[in-house]
Amino acid sequence: MRNTAKLTTAVLAAGALTFGLSACGSGNDSASDTTGPLVVAASPTPHAEILNFVKDKLAKKAGLDLEVKEFTDYITPNTATEDGSVGANYFQNQPYLDDFNKKRGTHIAPVVTVHLEPLGLYSHKVEKADALKSGATIAVPNDAVNEARALKLLAAGGLITLKDGVGNEATPQDITKNPKNLEFKEVEAAQTPRSLDDVDAAVVNGNYAISAGLKPAKDALVLESPKNNPYGNFLAVKEGNENDPRVKKLAKLLTSPEVKKFIEDKYQGSVIPSF
Repeated sequence: MRNTAKLTTAVLAAGALTFGLSACGSGNDSASDTTGPLVVAASPTPHAEILNFVKDKLAKKAGLDLEVKEFTDYITPNTATEDGSVGANYFQNQPYLDDFNKKRGTHIAPVVTVHLEPLGLYSHKVEKADALKSGATIAVPNDAVNEARALKLLAAGGLITLKDGVGNEATPQDITKNPKNLEFKEVEAAQTPRSLDDVDAAVVNGNYAISAGLKPAKDALVLESPKNNPYGNFLAVKEGNENDPRVKKLAKLLTSPEVKKFIEDKYQGSVIPSF
């Protein structure tokens, strides 16, 4: 599964590069031509769905020409924003972005936080977390931030105990108590829903859970609390583009009462407005 995910990312990256070269060659680079359409890279669910609601219902009246470009991985949206292939992205949270910028030398900056997708623990084999058997295998996202987030979720659910003070770099080595002797299988985040038939349970990011037909507010054995949660998803741009008038218009629309109602009505607590 991991090889497939890497191949998908590579193909998407190549596509993003081709798009970027084409745009630059025609003089319509989305990050530099503020008179052209604002191209935003987004995960399909819920980010692109929210953006398409803005595009279809709000953008024209606000004088915004918006184009939504979907990506299924967590890497290409940032690299495409960095190289100017797209003008902005909407898919990530602050701990993930901080880690990404540090490791890859990118210069992506948040603009406005829009929503939270609660992380959840799901299973096709048990209906309650405490029903997991000794030695059960739990799939967790394999990127550093989401793995740490998954471990903190399991700790909040009483399944493990983590070392005091551990933060967004927590790994299984930071587990101090594991009464069920849980084993962890690291899986590319997009593949976690597909792993549910192969493991006892999986920690799945909200957008991937929804795309897989799961209902976090109903189906999760353990669900992340929105209270004081640092994992809100935001609109982001390359540093220096925060004052692009198109970006400002989109930021205002994404935090409008209309978008708040759309999120609440469509996702029924599986996606929560953060404004």
